[in-house]
Amino acid sequence: MDNQCWICGKKEPVMYTCRYCGKTFCSDHRLPERHGCEGLGDGTRFSSAQSAAGSSGTRGRSTSGTDQIVKDFFKEATKNAAKGAAGSAFNRTKRSFYSSPSMAIIIICIFSFFLELLLGQPYYTLFQLEPGNILSRPWTLISHMFLHASLGHLFFNMLVLYFFGRILERRIGNSMFIYLYFISGIVAALGFIATTSTSYPMVGASGAIMGVFAALAILEPNLPVYVFFFPMTIKSALILFVIVDLSFMYVNISGDMIAHAAHLSGVFVGIIVGRRLKKNLKVSRGSLYRRW
Repeated sequence: MDNQCWICGKKEPVMYTCRYCGKTFCSDHRLPERHGCEGLGDGTRFSSAQSAAGSSGTRGRSTSGTDQIVKDFFKEATKNAAKGAAGSAFNRTKRSFYSSPSMAIIIICIFSFFLELLLGQPYYTLFQLEPGNILSRPWTLISHMFLHASLGHLFFNMLVLYFFGRILERRIGNSMFIYLYFISGIVAALGFIATTSTSYPMVGASGAIMGVFAALAILEPNLPVYVFFFPMTIKSALILFVIVDLSFMYVNISGDMIAHAAHLSGVFVGIIVGRRLKKNLKVSRGSLYRRW
């Protein structure tokens, strides 16, 4: 009975011993009036020896109870901090899809890369694009875009997306950018599946990013860029990349680790979407001019 309330049986980290009756109570029933103390009416008190023992026991319980309270406090604080950090990261990523889809994709790709390092091959195998297993794992048409083979692969893809993706999303809007990015990535995956003669899996956002790059080259052909520290227009850079991918297509068929067909498929989508957007933009400008 020492570790639970004499009235309700509740256990608390700190229990109270009544100085009149000597029984143990919880915080709700600790006052003599709350537990109908029989010693309160006649004014008798619990004996000094019992009081001393009860007081000592209470102090012992109070000390251990206080330690438990402190432990519980830090445990709860740590749990809440971890939840808050995870929730904050999720909310920031969610907001980024509305403010800057490019930054949201970069955040997800970096987070996915850390999961690759942490979970290893099972995570990689689950989300990589394997031509022979596409019907049984159709989600890999999208999930492969968030995997990368190495830190260098991740760095260069995200670098291009950071500079050119943010320009394009401001030019065409966030919704159209997301549409272009994922359609380019999916078509790039299908182009790889249709042309590859190997069983090698494909990972990376290169196909989707090439679609972004190509669309921007159509909309802003004279935008200055640097390719290996050489200045040129983005249109010239796109032509150069297409020539390189076409030249090495035969290497891809014989087992090259670069998916050139995926790059070209992404470029194809980017050019089509870019031309349609540019045409619509000209029409809207012409209508605006005639209205004024």
